[in-house]
Amino acid sequence: MSKKTQNNWKTSTLAIHGTNKVKKAHYSVSTPIVQTSNYYFENCKQVWDFMKAKSEGKVSREHEYGRYGNPTQHECERKLAAIEGAERAILFSTGMSAVILTLMAYMQPEGHIIFTNDCYRQTRDFATTLLDKFGIEVTMAEPTAEAIESSIRDNTNIIFTESPTNPYLRTLDLKSIVKVAKRYKIMTIIDATLATPYNIKPLEYGIDIVIHSATKYLGGHNDLLAGVTLGDYQKLEPVNKIQRMIGATPGPLTCFLLERGLKTFSLRMQHHNKAGQLIAEMLESHPKIERVWYPGLKSHPDYEIATSQMKGFGSVITFLLKGDNEKTWKFIDSLKLFLITPSLGGSESLITQMSTMSFFDYPEEYRKNIGMVDNLVRIALGLEDIEDLIDDLKQALDRI
Repeated sequence: MSKKTQNNWKTSTLAIHGTNKVKKAHYSVSTPIVQTSNYYFENCKQVWDFMKAKSEGKVSREHEYGRYGNPTQHECERKLAAIEGAERAILFSTGMSAVILTLMAYMQPEGHIIFTNDCYRQTRDFATTLLDKFGIEVTMAEPTAEAIESSIRDNTNIIFTESPTNPYLRTLDLKSIVKVAKRYKIMTIIDATLATPYNIKPLEYGIDIVIHSATKYLGGHNDLLAGVTLGDYQKLEPVNKIQRMIGATPGPLTCFLLERGLKTFSLRMQHHNKAGQLIAEMLESHPKIERVWYPGLKSHPDYEIATSQMKGFGSVITFLLKGDNEKTWKFIDSLKLFLITPSLGGSESLITQMSTMSFFDYPEEYRKNIGMVDNLVRIALGLEDIEDLIDDLKQALDRI
């Protein structure tokens, strides 16, 4: 098969084969689980040759020690890079380890990092409570190119954002943000977990580095924890070095499950996108719903940006019920198909009362200031039949 044909492969094919078909161990169709912590050498000369090649930046063999990678992991990374359109993917044990270690790889002493203020709660906590200990200044900006540009200082070296954001699903104008970043020579890092590479590929817009919590849509079955950082090969070398040092490496079984999940990634995303759009429209038209946030709705503040950039909008929907805490609890407890738990992107539908599950330990005044009121609810649709999900939501709404 020609290289040109391989480059034209679509997401479904890339998720199964990567950018090229490779010979697998023992001619196994499925990627084997290489359950080992270390890799032996045949003799001392082989060790010497390996160490010499490594010191010269060459590769004489792929594996040395489990903290530095695993064959199952590397096959999964190859396919993740293919579907993102990246030269390189580096897997981590969790999404947050990917976020934190990637930031640590590039942050500078007495530097300044801009975060958009609707970032995932743990990312925001890391930015506001821990980076100060490293002597790093932080600004939390609105998720717009204008707000980001107005926050730039002489010592700014990273812009970190998400798109869509969590929980309000703000969608950023990536072209405008990249234009600003390039003007000031600032690195851009985006957590695109909620978009997935099925719906948008930020590298094509000029974003430097993309991060995903692979726990979510990429794994797709609520049965693993992993994160991945993607980008140009040389640009990611600082991330590779810090991961080899700290060792936030996923185990081979996790990588096997993730790679297996990728084989149905496109099929699952088609369902997630369809379910998200139909159920968001149903909720917005329901008399017991006050407001809905979903990028595929014309009422969303970033609808035009989202529709111009994204293939679909996923299955996370945030909304306000018309009612107090008691009615919110009654609605959630009346659902039959939705499990009360955080996370998203899996086969089971999930629901979260944001003020309780995600922001319980924050002061009440702070929660109100950022909109975390008692009747704010986030759902993450699974792979159940869409009609069943709609019926379940309607019967629960009828009870309040």
